[in-house]
Amino acid sequence: MKDMTQSYPVDTSVKPDVKAFFDPATNTISYVVKDPNSNACAIVDSVMDIDYAAGRITYDNADEIIAYVQDQGLDVEWLIETHVHADHLSAAPYIQSKVGGKIGIGENIVVVQDVFGKVFNEGTEFQRDGSQFDRLFKEGDTYQIGGMTAFAMHTPGHTPACMTHVVGDAAFVGDTLFMPDGGSARADFPGGDAGVLYDSIQKVLALPDETRLFMCHDYGPNGRDIEWETSVAAEKEHNIHVGGGKSKEDFVKFRTERDAQLDMPRLIIPSLQVNMRAGQMPPKDEQGDVFFKVPVNKL
Repeated sequence: MKDMTQSYPVDTSVKPDVKAFFDPATNTISYVVKDPNSNACAIVDSVMDIDYAAGRITYDNADEIIAYVQDQGLDVEWLIETHVHADHLSAAPYIQSKVGGKIGIGENIVVVQDVFGKVFNEGTEFQRDGSQFDRLFKEGDTYQIGGMTAFAMHTPGHTPACMTHVVGDAAFVGDTLFMPDGGSARADFPGGDAGVLYDSIQKVLALPDETRLFMCHDYGPNGRDIEWETSVAAEKEHNIHVGGGKSKEDFVKFRTERDAQLDMPRLIIPSLQVNMRAGQMPPKDEQGDVFFKVPVNKL
């Protein structure tokens, strides 16, 4: 495995300011990541609210982030999606319409679009080339947030398009890892792979021990308070699924057996249809109405 500590294209002495926003409805944490030496920032994994039973979309979570950005006088340069989420809807285009920024995701979004374009029987008008996004990140790509250099690291296994974004001494891991007592995310979605996920986790844990790791989700195992920040060192030592040198064979066996017991996420059907479109809703019908499709026996 490539030693990421030897080719780390980020100044780890830079300590970005990180503001977290927790959405209790989906247990998602979104982040505003600010360059400490300028007003430039990025927003990571934003959430659009949905009352699924009523089919009603609202923007309370996104509006909270927008208000924070405006109150702090920040310049939004990026709207980062760590992957195509299956448990919440992205608010990236809504936020972009209010405060700007470019929407970015991993280049393997095209794989996800191809798979779920078929699952949801999307027509030929649905582009499967990632063109809904402003930037498709490849392994090793760098980009700027003000004076900070950010680094995109391909960490598949949960989904083919998962990326970890490293900014200074901080890494935003998406669903590649949970807090040490939460372990890891499932690997049984189409395109997921437990062995690949293990390798991706090791790639993250090859970052410097002091690297701050920021989670996309936390569920408060055993009734503890919600948390979202840990470190590479803490994960290597204490993560219940991979810590303490657990083998790939043991991880794959556990993850496969565990995933077989899990239900599909509550919001997977609307989430995938929105998020594979970079947060846009499905196209309107002739009357101007929007509908989600429910595939039967496909997921």
